[in-house]
Amino acid sequence: MPTGTLLLIDDEARLRQLLAQVLELEGYTVLQAPDAYRGLALLAAHAAEVLVVLSDVKLPDGHGVELLPRYRAAAPLAEVVLLTAFGTIPDGVKAMKLGAFDYLTKGDFEQQLVVVVERAAEKARLQRRVAELEKRVGQRHSFESMIGEAPALRRAQHLARQVAPTDSTVLLEGPTGAGKELFAQALHEASGRKSKPFVAVNCSAFPKDLLESELFGYKKGAFTGALTDKKGLLEEASGGTLFLDEIGELELNVQAKFLRVLEMQQFTKLGDTKATSVNIRLVAATNRNLKQEAAEGRFRPDLYYRLSVFTILVPSLKERASDVPLLAGFFLQHFAARLAKRLPGLAPDTVAALQAYAWPGNVRELKNVLERAAILAPAGELLALEYLPEEFQSGARPVLSADDESLRALEARHIKRLMGDLLGNKPEVAKKLGIGLTTLYRKLQEYGLEE
Repeated sequence: MPTGTLLLIDDEARLRQLLAQVLELEGYTVLQAPDAYRGLALLAAHAAEVLVVLSDVKLPDGHGVELLPRYRAAAPLAEVVLLTAFGTIPDGVKAMKLGAFDYLTKGDFEQQLVVVVERAAEKARLQRRVAELEKRVGQRHSFESMIGEAPALRRAQHLARQVAPTDSTVLLEGPTGAGKELFAQALHEASGRKSKPFVAVNCSAFPKDLLESELFGYKKGAFTGALTDKKGLLEEASGGTLFLDEIGELELNVQAKFLRVLEMQQFTKLGDTKATSVNIRLVAATNRNLKQEAAEGRFRPDLYYRLSVFTILVPSLKERASDVPLLAGFFLQHFAARLAKRLPGLAPDTVAALQAYAWPGNVRELKNVLERAAILAPAGELLALEYLPEEFQSGARPVLSADDESLRALEARHIKRLMGDLLGNKPEVAKKLGIGLTTLYRKLQEYGLEE
């Protein structure tokens, strides 16, 4: 049986009470008002509950069609059905244009009314569910949702909050797995574009010959296999935010096209002769030193200077070691809930081991370690050290130094361990590392880890 609250506004007392009885028999709670003034007051007081407003068109203190914007303003997630004894086509058209769900003529219409009200109520319920989901997503991707109190993280958050309301391009620098995409999502949610798309593109995840067509789209016949027009990711992101992760992987010719996007908000699709206009806010991320890459000819200097309008350094986990217990506790409870297993917390020696570790894979590696440990650990007990990977068992846990060769060795060791744990499944290893498959192949070759 349908449930929910309705608001019925009609100055004809007998008809109002009759309609209320019909709707109450269907399972609804019906609030009643004899005029627009009291109807709007009731709506304002019960905006969170009212699913549908049923309003007479001719009220003592207003016309229902003219009152529509006020009903919508008082309860944006409610639907409005207008009732009239003498319906006219112009009024009906105007009502629908102003956002009415339906426009019904009074008479022998009780059954029609019940059907229309249920359809309107179902639409209102759906709108509430969508709004709640959007609210949860916004909370999950907000700066407030970031876990940690370390000064390095707070500095990055402070800068990000300041630039978020603007349309300025932002470059996020930091090691792989540090949480750059989380920062990009938070920037989007804190901007005026949050109701528009957030499109994330990992530039290393596409073969280089496909990335250009994915970004810019193409016209039918642009190349063999282009059987129809294709909208690119730039167009998909128009009005919102485009996040380009690992932007250092862009080919030089694609960089030149992207420079025009930043300067003119225009680009030309493959096989097209006309420019396509977009309205995007760009957030880019890299784990490379793009300034050095530009100096050595591997990245366009003009694009680098356009990207680095506002640079934010996202700290490595080692730079925020004090946050490791907070993050580990959060991930443990997250995976315990997914596994339907009670894991009350971390044993003291487990916390000590986690804090002493180098974390070359940063937050992403910590998450992977806690997922594995949550699977292995028995329910009802503190997470013991024995359920962490082997490298945590010995006392000789690596500690990061400023020596770049040490960093490279740690990254190589981490990749080698994942390759072993995942039986050489490269796509899965790349996913765990949060990098593209082409980047993984490059690193395997660079570190001599190719099979």
